Amino acid sequence: MPHIIVIGAGAVGVCCAYYLRKKGFHVTVVDRGRIGAACSAGNAGLIVPSHVIPLAAPGVVSQGLKWLFRRDSPFYIRPRLDPALWSWVWRFTRHCNNSAVAKSTPVLHDLLQRSAHLFDELFQAHEQAFYYRKKGLLMVYRQDKYRRALQQDADTAAALGIAVRHLSQQELVQLEPHAPARSAGAFYYPNDAHLDPTQFIQALVDRLSDQGVTFLENTEVTGLEQENGQVTGIAAASGPLKGDMVLIASGSWSPLLAGPKVLPLPVEAGKGYSITLDQPKITPTFPMILSEEKATITPLGDRIRFAGTLELSGLDHRVNRARFESVVAVAPQYQPDFQVDRLDESRIWHGFRPCTPDGLPIIGRSKRHPNLLVATGHAMLGITLAPITGSLIANLAAETGGEQAITLNALSPFRFSH
Repeated sequence: MPHIIVIGAGAVGVCCAYYLRKKGFHVTVVDRGRIGAACSAGNAGLIVPSHVIPLAAPGVVSQGLKWLFRRDSPFYIRPRLDPALWSWVWRFTRHCNNSAVAKSTPVLHDLLQRSAHLFDELFQAHEQAFYYRKKGLLMVYRQDKYRRALQQDADTAAALGIAVRHLSQQELVQLEPHAPARSAGAFYYPNDAHLDPTQFIQALVDRLSDQGVTFLENTEVTGLEQENGQVTGIAAASGPLKGDMVLIASGSWSPLLAGPKVLPLPVEAGKGYSITLDQPKITPTFPMILSEEKATITPLGDRIRFAGTLELSGLDHRVNRARFESVVAVAPQYQPDFQVDRLDESRIWHGFRPCTPDGLPIIGRSKRHPNLLVATGHAMLGITLAPITGSLIANLAAETGGEQAITLNALSPFRFSH
């Protein structure tokens, strides 16, 4: 079978390697850092088949304008003279309407449901080697105006057959004794799940290593090797590596590797922050999203993770402490026992979510170089959509699974060129 090089060892890249190996491919995974240490490591760890409404949705622009230049807001654009950023923003606003969402939602729903099913299979196949709990998700609110917005989302989900139930404040506390005391209620999605993303990736890496997959850490890819209209491998600081096919699955770095002439990718990096606490005062059973502030609280065994914000600041590793403090400060407003003492900046994690203008991932192949594949643009759904992305890429590489043609057309890298 052919040798395929996967660039990127986050959840998406590792899941692609997993399903490619199942198809019989020889696989080498290359990453600029440690395996699973970038965006996949410190994210909220939510598996959310309920999140059928894409990031580009009606109301996002108007709300975003209110937040736009507030450094402590859930959504922030760092002002800079970057034509690619403002081109992305223009395209994004064009997709924030009911017509565009009506086209995107069924596609996203299909991907999410299939990926959730694959997660159940992976958990059983790996003998429960990683922390994974199918407890559901609580979308918590404090104000009635947010209840109305959440109700609209719940109605959309219910129309697609997704289980959802509204909980009064009393019902919320009965379900989750450690629920935020200052909340007014919640919407409960019982079929959502959560996991420890680092454990999940490591479980797959261990299995793949046993099956002969090669992992090259701390290997910076500097470009693609090309010959006679084909990509023949990658150029790296340590030397070239030959392959029959190349898959770019490097998240927010994907546009830099693909290049505007080979495979233009309108992907913008959305920085998010998190902090993980060991032995917290209380640990809820259910993960929660605090709706007003777009902050997440995820229980991870004897730990708890606070995560949030979307900061369009490019691939900038500087920590915006004001924005991170806004994430941590939210939780005690709901539940005093969620207070974070002695905020140590060294414990602040940040990662870059690859965001597309329409809120759907980019999965497909290059027209110019048919043996060049890409899987990126998953935004906040990278962990959730990783298994189905791997399955789609494996079928595409093996030229099987003809029934996925409609799905891949909606996810094509070239859909933004019209």
